[in-house]
Amino acid sequence: MQVLPEGRLAYGIQLPVQSQSTIYAEPWEADAGPADLVGIARAADRAGFAYIAACDHVAIPRRLAPAMSTVWYDPVATLAHLAAVTERVRLLSHVAIVGLRHPLVTAKQYATLDHLSGGRLVLGVGAGHVQEEFDAVGADFARRGAVLDETIDALRAALGPDEFPVHHGKTYDFEGLGQRPRPAQERVPVWVGGSSPAAVRRAALRGDGWLPQGDPRDRLPGQIARLRELRAGAGVEEPLTIGAITEPLYVGEPGWEVGRRTLSGPPEALAESLREYAAIGVHQIQVRFRSRSRAELLDQITAFGADVAPHID
Repeated sequence: MQVLPEGRLAYGIQLPVQSQSTIYAEPWEADAGPADLVGIARAADRAGFAYIAACDHVAIPRRLAPAMSTVWYDPVATLAHLAAVTERVRLLSHVAIVGLRHPLVTAKQYATLDHLSGGRLVLGVGAGHVQEEFDAVGADFARRGAVLDETIDALRAALGPDEFPVHHGKTYDFEGLGQRPRPAQERVPVWVGGSSPAAVRRAALRGDGWLPQGDPRDRLPGQIARLRELRAGAGVEEPLTIGAITEPLYVGEPGWEVGRRTLSGPPEALAESLREYAAIGVHQIQVRFRSRSRAELLDQITAFGADVAPHID
């Protein structure tokens, strides 16, 4: 299922502020809040970004807090808030750890979000990796992969057109329970996150899209070939939206230390580098900009949309 414009490399952004892992959060985000998120979402909407994304963690154990922080906004609440102040940009959960909740609970939340936003939801799902979260809510961490497989199937039913969805599985069983409002979309796209062999297989066999987790450029061709092989072997003919997370970006010459991995320079040079993703079979790239303030980030988003994006097609 293709939900992005065909024939061009789309670009989206994982929103800052709403998750503040030390791996990627900028210092200014610690004091940022709702007004900053609104301003950034609106800028991305104006700049032609295909989606804005929010992460999902229920609670972070003390042992992981120094690295992950405990700042993780709820994705449904965050995306619903931002849906009301944007017009066209899609709303991506990247990723929802759907195994932490019953599928009917997840379906109620995300169907409502899709209904309220006029059909802009992309449901990104993943298995999760923090055992304490699963233990706290009574979910099975050891079986999270198998549970996720079934949960995707259950969500297909619960987010489909039927007011009274039906699912009979090993973990979840429901029938005769109605939920409205229904999603605005006939079929909510499900993008599967993760780069392990199990996650790649899940994306190939059950997903409408694949959201890799940290694959460098040189590893992507092999992963994409595996996705295509698995999908063809299963007789799945629908298109799969393949994503990639780019290196950190800075449009122009930064004049400050942005890190050796950051791609920076004039728009044409950045576009030339990013076009390599399309050449290896990627349909959408998730970008993240280095910045020292909200104002600088807004400038980067605007410059990317105006000066880089026209050259990446």
